[in-house]
Amino acid sequence: MKKFFVIFVLFALPLGAYLFFASGVNNFARLPVLTQEIYQLESFRSLEDEEEEVSFDGKITILGFPGGEPLEYSNNAYHLAEKIYDRYAEFNDFQFVSVVPSGSEAEVEKLQDKISKVIDLKKWKFVTGSSEEINALFDSLNTDLELTGDLSTPNVFIIDKEGKLRGRDKDDDGKELYGYDTGSIFVLNNKMNDDVKVILAEYRLALKKYNRENTEK
Repeated sequence: MKKFFVIFVLFALPLGAYLFFASGVNNFARLPVLTQEIYQLESFRSLEDEEEEVSFDGKITILGFPGGEPLEYSNNAYHLAEKIYDRYAEFNDFQFVSVVPSGSEAEVEKLQDKISKVIDLKKWKFVTGSSEEINALFDSLNTDLELTGDLSTPNVFIIDKEGKLRGRDKDDDGKELYGYDTGSIFVLNNKMNDDVKVILAEYRLALKKYNRENTEK
């Protein structure tokens, strides 16, 4: 009996622990869809290239709202650049989009100059629009968050390739997690980083399945 008990402890318990952790909310699963349809980006103007059409289509987008005084967002931008952007910018279908109100272009350029000292901004796009357009986009996310008077928020949002808002339908406090606070290193490291991994893995697995099915035809 002792022999079988030792075997059970050595093999069965670690297997059980693995299965327990592997069955977590965001492990080996889809990142939940929190909002099905949101306002599109076609009405916004790219600050890098006026001819470029910035879109959610076919891209995993990290959407942010630095507001009318983007330089006040510098620390948050650095956190986001180092903890998220730098890790995932290599993926072709990944982009950052920051939405700012018209008239803040000069400050955006200064912010870009600062951030570009630590990362390559080729996957980080800044777009401008009217206050009405920005409010329409933010309101369409249908979150429990609000923009400040200068149309900013420290939170960023994960938008999938179909233009749907992704996040956690049950966070540590039992509530939905719509956006990720860029002022918190803990949130970026331990929540947003995990969730970006999940959605990237989700699309990679879908692509592998698609390629396999087409190969078998």
